[in-house]
This record gives sequence, C-alpha cells and structure tokens, in this order.
Amino acid sequence: MAIEVTDANFEEVVLNSDKPVLVDFWAAWCGPCRMLAPIVEELDKDFDSKAKIVKVDVDAHQEFAAKYGVRNIPTVLLFKGGEVADKQVGVAPKNVYTEKLNALL
Repeated sequence: MAIEVTDANFEEVVLNSDKPVLVDFWAAWCGPCRMLAPIVEELDKDFDSKAKIVKVDVDAHQEFAAKYGVRNIPTVLLFKGGEVADKQVGVAPKNVYTEKLNALL
C-alpha cells in the first residue's frame, strides 16, 4: 500500500530517497483522486523495490503542495535525487505513470 506522507516526513521520505519517488497529491473529496487511487496502488506493487510510491493528503498537509505549486488535484510529481523530474496533472492511464517511472530508473 502506498505510504501516506505528511509535511513532517516529506523531506525524509521523498527528498532524501535513494530511489525515484512518485508523489500523489490528493484529497478525500476529489472524485478524480478516487479514480487514480487504484492505479497508484498497482504502481506501488509493480515498482515495489525499485521506486517509492507515496500519497499526500493536501487538506491535511499543505506545506509541500504549496511549495511545489500544486493547484489542481490529483497532481503526481515524480522526484529523483530530491528534485522534481516529471509531473502529471489530472488522471492518466496507468501506462503513462509506468513510463514516467521507468524513465527515472
């Protein structure tokens, strides 16, 4: 299951990761976010030891959403070496996220 990240542990889990990290910025009330959730869970299984798949609830944890300019949700940011390497706003098919992650491996 994808790790829930907070403002308190974002730097440790995402920015200091030695693996690529996919961060799903979402909210419970967001319909498209609920559509993306099963894809995120599948990606977590598919990339189990190769990449981290994490989620940030933007209602509860706004600091990093604001820092990275997340204005629409769902927004997926892909990090490598502590830097944003790619971005996807809105729901896309699973293969889009898979290709983006594979490009960072």
